[in-house]
Amino acid sequence: MKREIITIDESKCNGCGKCIPGCPEGALQIIDGKARLVSDLFCDGLGACIGDCPEDAISVETREAEAYDEAKVMENIIEAGPNTIKAHLKHLRDHDQQEYFEQALAILLRQGLPIPKVDEESCPTDGCTGTKPQKLQPQTSQPAKTEIPATSKLRQWPVQLHLINPNAPYLQNSDLLIAADCVPFAFADFHNRFMEGKVVINFCPKLDYGLETYIDKLAQIFKNQNIRSITIVRMEVPCCGGIEHIVEKAMQQAEIIKMIKVNVISIAGKIL
Repeated sequence: MKREIITIDESKCNGCGKCIPGCPEGALQIIDGKARLVSDLFCDGLGACIGDCPEDAISVETREAEAYDEAKVMENIIEAGPNTIKAHLKHLRDHDQQEYFEQALAILLRQGLPIPKVDEESCPTDGCTGTKPQKLQPQTSQPAKTEIPATSKLRQWPVQLHLINPNAPYLQNSDLLIAADCVPFAFADFHNRFMEGKVVINFCPKLDYGLETYIDKLAQIFKNQNIRSITIVRMEVPCCGGIEHIVEKAMQQAEIIKMIKVNVISIAGKIL
């Protein structure tokens, strides 16, 4: 397949190795005194290593190359330890690589490894996808005179996963709505569109601590409460994809299989 991938001008490369830390994926090595691309599979073509080369020897070109393989990359990343895992997640997040970011989270969860907190200070100066300042224009409409006042569809309390008792009676034979914290603020018709007849559980996979506890608690609920259906509503930002992986990991732990309906909400409040 044709795709973007780095190329190294050997006539310029002096083998200093400054590009190596800029590639946590392990695509670069110093061999025979020169930086070498050791495998197409490990290079995502984003060019993070370019800025670290003092000799301007690295560039991005479009050519025939094997497809980048996040699973193969994660094998090396995990072996290199927590700091490299964190650097890799930061790299993917800062370059808005949502699909690869979510694949990496899924691999960590499947292997029972902790997900490192990627500090906000590591975002680009203008903000990463989830924190970049944006001014939104609220949609306005003139309500009809016959409009019925909005009513809450909430059926239980509490709703935050840390506070929910996995043995609570209201969970038995329920339809679950698992929502990211930000969704009700972004999607105006959240109650009517998603909450009718459902038990609500909410959490944030980026800011909350104890995600392993979340997996354990959800697994208890799935295993003991005869859950009828699971609906996820999350935001479009990459970190929010962690909700799906936490739910999937909990189902694996509970040894059950359920179809999951996933709804993704844009920052502007639209269903994607």
